[in-house]
Amino acid sequence: MKIKVKKDDNVLVIAGREKGKKGKVISVYPEAQRVLIANVNLRKKTLRQQDQMIDKNFAEREVPIHISNVMVICPHCKKPARIGRRDEKKHTRFCRKCGKDID
Repeated sequence: MKIKVKKDDNVLVIAGREKGKKGKVISVYPEAQRVLIANVNLRKKTLRQQDQMIDKNFAEREVPIHISNVMVICPHCKKPARIGRRDEKKHTRFCRKCGKDID
């Protein structure tokens, strides 16, 4: 399966408990077919206790989302759209709504 989402793309989450949220892609994991999106799908992680006087610390971190649950937002028409490829050699992506090139 070819992954059509790249780093620094703006995406919209279309399924799951984070449905409707928008964010920028931080990283893509093609082997697992997952993407990491800024400020979306946050989970709390317990940090190690640094001092006996302080209680446990928590940090919120992003967790990857499956690639099928996100849709790329076209920079030209500003709407979520499916992505197509014009040339297999150059791998130019285009918006299937407005027909303009994305990169």
